[in-house]
Amino acid sequence: MRAAVTPTNRLVPRPNEGIWPGLATPPHSPARARIAEVLFRRAVRTLNVQVVFPGGERIGAGGPDSPVMRIVRPQAFFHRLGANSKIGFGEAYMVGDWTSTRPADLLTPFAATLSTLIPPALQRLGRRYVEARQPTEEINTVEGSRENIHRHYDLSNELFATFLDETMSYSAAWFADGSDDLADAQRRKIDGILDMAHVRAGQHILEIGTGWGGLAIRAAQRGARVTTLTISAEQAKLAEQRLAAAGVADRVQVLLRDYREAQGSYDAVVSVEMVEAVGAQYWPTYFAALDRLLKPGGRVGLQAITMPHDRMMAARGDYTWIHKYVFPGGLIPSVEAIERNLADHTTLHVAERRSLGYDYARTLAHWRRNFQSRWETVARLGFDETFRRLWDFYLAYCEAGFRVGYLDVFQFSLQRRPY
Repeated sequence: MRAAVTPTNRLVPRPNEGIWPGLATPPHSPARARIAEVLFRRAVRTLNVQVVFPGGERIGAGGPDSPVMRIVRPQAFFHRLGANSKIGFGEAYMVGDWTSTRPADLLTPFAATLSTLIPPALQRLGRRYVEARQPTEEINTVEGSRENIHRHYDLSNELFATFLDETMSYSAAWFADGSDDLADAQRRKIDGILDMAHVRAGQHILEIGTGWGGLAIRAAQRGARVTTLTISAEQAKLAEQRLAAAGVADRVQVLLRDYREAQGSYDAVVSVEMVEAVGAQYWPTYFAALDRLLKPGGRVGLQAITMPHDRMMAARGDYTWIHKYVFPGGLIPSVEAIERNLADHTTLHVAERRSLGYDYARTLAHWRRNFQSRWETVARLGFDETFRRLWDFYLAYCEAGFRVGYLDVFQFSLQRRPY
C-alpha cells in the first residue's frame, strides 16, 4: 500500500508548510567528495563559464562576459555532488551552496556536454554504487500516477497563474516569425496541434491531459464537442471555471479519469506533453489507448518532449533531481521509442511532425522571467526562498536543455497505417 502523503514525507511542501525532508544532508563521504571535486574541475576546465571559489580562485575557460558560477560553500557543494551528482547539483543550488545571476546561460554549456562530463567507467560505477534509482512507489500505476501528478500540478493554481500566460498553457509555445508574444504563441501552438488531429466543427474529440482547459476551450470555439481527462483535482476545478467563463462549458465535459479508464470512440484524440508522465512501462498501454479510442479515419494530435534515443536508454531507471523535486515517475521518450511503440502496439504511424524545441527554450525563458518578476506574489501564497531557488533552477535547467538540443519537442500527427 502507498504511504499517505503528509507534510513530513512530501518532498516539496505546500504553501506555508515549510518542511523540506528531501534536503536532509546525505551521509558524508570524504573520498566521494574528493572524487567529485576532481571530476567537476576537469569538466569545467574547457567550458565557457567562470567558476569562482571563496578567496578568489577561478576556473573554467570563460571570458569576462561568460556566465559566472559562485561556489559559496565548497565543502558542502562537493559533498552533495559526491553523494549523488544527479541530485546533489540541483540541491546545492536550492540550499545556496552555489549561485549564479545567469543560471540558464550557465547551465547551457553544462547541458551541451552532459553525457561526457563523467568518464564512462565512473558512470557505470556511480550507477551501481552511488546514484539513486527510481523509487518503486513512483511507478505509474493508476494510483501511483494520481499521486505523482498531485505532487506537482496540485501545488497551487495561483502559483501557475503567476508565470503562465492568459491561456494557462504549461507546454511549449510556437512563436510566429517576428513575434515574442507568449499568449499568441500558445494560441498558435494549440491551433497547430488541433490541425495535426484534423479537428473540425461537429466532431467529438478526446483530450488526454486537460491542464487548465486552454486546448479544450479552443477546440470548442472551433465547433467541436470535447471530452477531456485529467487526474488533477485542482486543474479540473479551475478548468471548469475557465470553460464557463469562455462560454463553452456546454460543449466540454471534464472527467477526473485516467487514460487507462477512458471509454468511447472519438473523431480525434489530442494529448499535449502528457506522455512524459506515463513511464516506459506503460507506454504500450498509453499508445494502445490512443488507437483504441480513435474512430476509423480519425487522427491523433500528439505533442511530446523527446530526447536522443541513446540518452533515453541510458537514463531509464535513473532517479534525478527533476524526478525528486518536479516530475516524479516521469521519463522523456525518444522519437524512436514513440515510433517503436506505435509499430508494436497500435495500427498508427507518424504521418507528419514539426519540431518546437527552440520555441520551448523561448517559452521557458518567458516563464522564468515572469516567475522572477512576480516572486512577491508567489511568496504571498506561502512559498519560501528554497522553493524560489528550486523553481528558478528547474526552469533554467530545462531552458538550457532545449537550447542545446539535448531536449526537443515535437507535434505529431498520427494516423492509421494503410496496410
